[in-house]
Amino acid sequence: MIWSRYIKEYLDYLRIERGLAMNTIVGYKKDLGLFSKWIESNIPAESPTSIQTHTIQDYLYQRSKSVKTSTLNRTLASLRGFFAYLHFSELRTTNPMDLIDSPKTTRSLPEVLSLEEIDALVAQIDLSEPQGERNRSMIELLYGCGLRVSELINLRVSDLFFEEGFIRIEGKGSKQRLVPIAAVTQKYIRIYLNEVRTHQDIHPEATDIVFLNRRGKRLTRTMVFIIVKELAEKAGIKKNISPHTFRHSFATHLLENGADLSAIQQMMGHESITTTEIYTHLDTSHLEEALIKYHPRK
Repeated sequence: MIWSRYIKEYLDYLRIERGLAMNTIVGYKKDLGLFSKWIESNIPAESPTSIQTHTIQDYLYQRSKSVKTSTLNRTLASLRGFFAYLHFSELRTTNPMDLIDSPKTTRSLPEVLSLEEIDALVAQIDLSEPQGERNRSMIELLYGCGLRVSELINLRVSDLFFEEGFIRIEGKGSKQRLVPIAAVTQKYIRIYLNEVRTHQDIHPEATDIVFLNRRGKRLTRTMVFIIVKELAEKAGIKKNISPHTFRHSFATHLLENGADLSAIQQMMGHESITTTEIYTHLDTSHLEEALIKYHPRK
């Protein structure tokens, strides 16, 4: 019981004081729950305030036998946050995680679509159907503004500032950012809003939501995934793509065409620029060409 009490206090701290997204908190809760269950089954005398580094290392070793390195790193992050909180709150005099290193990971590069592949995918949309205009504007927005799928389905009409050339996005941890929106993307969204959405019976809870399903309710993440997968299959694209692929393509194409990395970071809502830096490893051929063409010692 003592583990569940301390974990609950920590999760309340993350939710109330840190303002973390619910999905993040759910992930921490799962990881800490598995850890505490293992402790209570194997070393029931250990408490959050007495547990030592070697016990945590034993748990991580056992867990490493059955999970991927990425999952193990997520577990480490959850434990680090939990014990840092206990240390900060003076419930512990030491942090048992200080001497535990993260396993090295081979960071897989995200799948990226070429502009031709994006055009081919968009060309598969049936614009004779009312939902065709919606799907086209969604794809254009995912690629044109680099949105996460959660940001797309939660986008509000009141977040559209077309006269100023921006949209307001609420990202992870309820953090807001302004993202420029191109005229062509604005055009497709206006067509959808004026020719499709205005003729729908809209559910009271979705009156300000941009993208709606046939019943006038907010689209689900799953529905957006299905739409993208079906269009990719029709276009004959063999890559394993998802709505997030357009976000990766957005960042990659901006970088390839000379955009500043910090500007891309701001538009994508990355808290750390190290997250954005992964895109510098995707295709360096244009950088090599620039070096050969412009460097004085070529």
